Amino acid sequence: MAELMSTQPAPSRPQTQTHRVLVVEDEESIAFGVRDALEHAGFEVSVVHDGPAALDAVRKARPDLMVLDLMLPGMGGLEVLGTLRKERHDIRVVILTALASENDLIQGFELGADDYIKKPFSPRELVARVEAQFRRKELDTAPPPRLELPGGISVDLARLEVHRDGQVFALTPREGDILEYLIKNRNRVVTRDDLLLDVWHYKSANVETRTVDIHIVGLRRKVEPNAAEPTLIQTVRGKGYRWFS
Repeated sequence: MAELMSTQPAPSRPQTQTHRVLVVEDEESIAFGVRDALEHAGFEVSVVHDGPAALDAVRKARPDLMVLDLMLPGMGGLEVLGTLRKERHDIRVVILTALASENDLIQGFELGADDYIKKPFSPRELVARVEAQFRRKELDTAPPPRLELPGGISVDLARLEVHRDGQVFALTPREGDILEYLIKNRNRVVTRDDLLLDVWHYKSANVETRTVDIHIVGLRRKVEPNAAEPTLIQTVRGKGYRWFS
């Protein structure tokens, strides 16, 4: 495998509250590299190396966030995530992946993953992604009421549901945030950087990630009458996305 992280350390930061992070990674060199980067940034970190141990750690220790590899012995990362969501654990989850397909990532987001990071990565990127999750948690507020949209589409962001053509489609919390943001900014093009800064709450949009594109694909499958030919969430080539209604 390519080298996990660059030699430049992640910046440390003061914290008024120590957030607890669980790292789930079967390759020890990667696991302890992630641990060191996060501990240097001020987080309290524990490490496990397989799926069953991850479930046990979440159930007993209740960490705030989990950095979760998808390829694990005993139980894969997606199965771990699905089990935790069925048990109604609201832990934030950042997926680690080297070879995951777009469908794997969409499935991860459908199961409740909050972000993903592709191997190899730098300590700064890792810390930025984790910090963004905690900033987002602090900024979370009650969702707005039901939105009635053109085309017979009704969106209930409180329930995270899309009602269309007599059917109900469940939204993930991140999809709800994206949809609300696009609708509120319907009169302009929303860039990838806008979404990373205002929806993901990254400190900087200067990161290599396809998480925006993957979330848009998943959202279109639920909102668009024909996801292959989207008419509501339009792509503005070279610029970003625009809600058209």
